[in-house]
Amino acid sequence: MTLEHTMARLEALGNDRMRAQNRKNGAGENQFGVRLGDIRKVAKEIKADHGLAMELWETGNIEARLLAILLMRPKDLPAEEVDRLVRSVDFAQVADWLTAYVVKKHPDREQLRRAWMADGDPWAARAGWSLTSERIGKERDGLDLPGLLDRIDAEMADAAPEVQWTMNFCLAGIGIHVPELRERAVAVGERLGIYRDYPVPKGCTSPFAPIWIEEMVSRAERGE
Repeated sequence: MTLEHTMARLEALGNDRMRAQNRKNGAGENQFGVRLGDIRKVAKEIKADHGLAMELWETGNIEARLLAILLMRPKDLPAEEVDRLVRSVDFAQVADWLTAYVVKKHPDREQLRRAWMADGDPWAARAGWSLTSERIGKERDGLDLPGLLDRIDAEMADAAPEVQWTMNFCLAGIGIHVPELRERAVAVGERLGIYRDYPVPKGCTSPFAPIWIEEMVSRAERGE
């Protein structure tokens, strides 16, 4: 499938409601307003196509980039190219898909994580904290968890919103998965107060770390 054909297909799937929702979430005007489920359907039809993926990415269009992520082959990307892609993001949904579907599957993800954790670029830092959050939940060996809490306590309040979100995942993750640091994680969350008043749909868990930690620990204790 050509770039022109693919872009026309995406444009035809767009709608005003999704465009408005994307704008509310921080998107610019280079978008069609395609539902994520429809993007996934197009990706299944095309299957992996790394060349097309890179062409789609360079358009800067939100849906084109989301589709590109699903078509990329992570192992075909040098670490330097992954770094470039992460830094070129300008919308959270694209950033999070890129981390989930490309960065987390890349063989150099740990090397990238370490570099991004000390980076001033907000999108690189967001990816670094996201990778760290995954490690907290799965493979904590080698992580300085008290040191991470120190950084969160000192830096999260003044961090860019893009970074705060994944820093908060780390804060909650430490409280959920590391009982000996749970009290401190809750205390840090209470002191910072970030996401305390975040609007939450009925039936969903608040991203405010103390509430999030309490809910997930309670579920685990109930065997859920």
